Amino acid sequence: MRKSFRAGAVAMLAAATMLAAGCSGGSTAGSQSAATSDPNQKVELTYWAWAPNLDKVVELWNEKNPNIHVTVNKQDGGDPAVTKLLTAVKAGSGAPDLIQAEYQKIPTLVAADALADLSGTVANDTKSHFPDGVWNDVTLGGDALYSVPQDTGPMVFYYRADIFEKLGIAVPKTWDEYAAAAKTVHAADPEAYLGTFSSNDAGWFTGMAQQAGASWWGVDGDAWNVKIAEEPTEKVAEYWGGLVEEGVIDNKPMYTPEWNTALNTGKQVGWLSAAWGPGVLEGNAGSTAGTWKVAPMPQWDASKPSTGNWGGSSTAVTSQSKNLDAAAKFATWLNTEPEAVKALVEVAGIYPADNEGAKSALTKAPAFFSNQPDFYDVVGEAAQNVGSFTYGPNVNVAYNAYNDQFAKAAQSKQKSAFLDAVSNMQQVTVDDLKKTGFTVK
Repeated sequence: MRKSFRAGAVAMLAAATMLAAGCSGGSTAGSQSAATSDPNQKVELTYWAWAPNLDKVVELWNEKNPNIHVTVNKQDGGDPAVTKLLTAVKAGSGAPDLIQAEYQKIPTLVAADALADLSGTVANDTKSHFPDGVWNDVTLGGDALYSVPQDTGPMVFYYRADIFEKLGIAVPKTWDEYAAAAKTVHAADPEAYLGTFSSNDAGWFTGMAQQAGASWWGVDGDAWNVKIAEEPTEKVAEYWGGLVEEGVIDNKPMYTPEWNTALNTGKQVGWLSAAWGPGVLEGNAGSTAGTWKVAPMPQWDASKPSTGNWGGSSTAVTSQSKNLDAAAKFATWLNTEPEAVKALVEVAGIYPADNEGAKSALTKAPAFFSNQPDFYDVVGEAAQNVGSFTYGPNVNVAYNAYNDQFAKAAQSKQKSAFLDAVSNMQQVTVDDLKKTGFTVK
């Protein structure tokens, strides 16, 4: 989307939505809606998704809704599916009716005129089902609705309860306490760390910045602004850079054989991760089951609890669907109907974004955390404290810049290099927006 189109879109949306390209979904909603005005009309919908066993959940819908049949077309994952959809939209054919859309990819899809506006459908009535921060992700802070939330990844702190007890460490409630605990762990065993700074996990760092109050993109009139190199993110970078420089936190990436071994041997004593963490821990360190516990993330201000999001996706209707109402009805059912949400939990293994669905479907702690019956109470409370965060149309560029810049910073073990990395991320992201043709303030 270039400057001229963007300006026209902003005028049509009248500053209500923070994204210029979002107008097209609303402009086509009338024709799409008319296509499904006959309740007896047989409708065939296609749904691109990659969540495991999603087709089994959809079978429940198809059994009860013979006039609106949904076929799941399994995709390879977030980025390949997005690229494939953008190609189809540009070609004017071949796009599905629905797509599983990660929250951070929604602005990119909206900017490419790939998503329909669902604000005039039954999907708009689902707002009360979701935390405010998650709803912001699918509305982009405006009146348009581009997707229905499905799963989310509120961040929490996983820790080895047995090692904490052995060392006499209290669960850290603030980041100062986390730093003190990190020093205790490393002093007791020079090969052990409370955690690691992972320079290849931009989503992880985004969640940390989000908790601190960052929102990396925004719109000012008809222009984007980029706010990476500002106080919240700089505070997070300086904090972790200080721990790495001091040597009390590891500087190696997650998801490596070395990291997996450290989880198994007690050399990684904690993990700042998301609600989906138990599956990773069970898969990579199954022998340590029953020794871990979960707690809220340490806080910058204990009187104002906050957390970030790492991961999560939604169900969007594409701008090329000729069956907007039917698709919106299905997306609403999939992500808010108790039967569907329970099935998503049981067969797809997600942490649902739906507040009540999470409470009713997640009543028993994961087997890996059988020693902590209140596991989902802790995670559920964290989910309510996720702050708002606005993504931009070039999130991939910013994330690649993170990988490049913070890999150098982590290798250098210099706190100043972590701050430089934030500044460089900002510049790369701004330059790319301008090069792509967006107006930037």
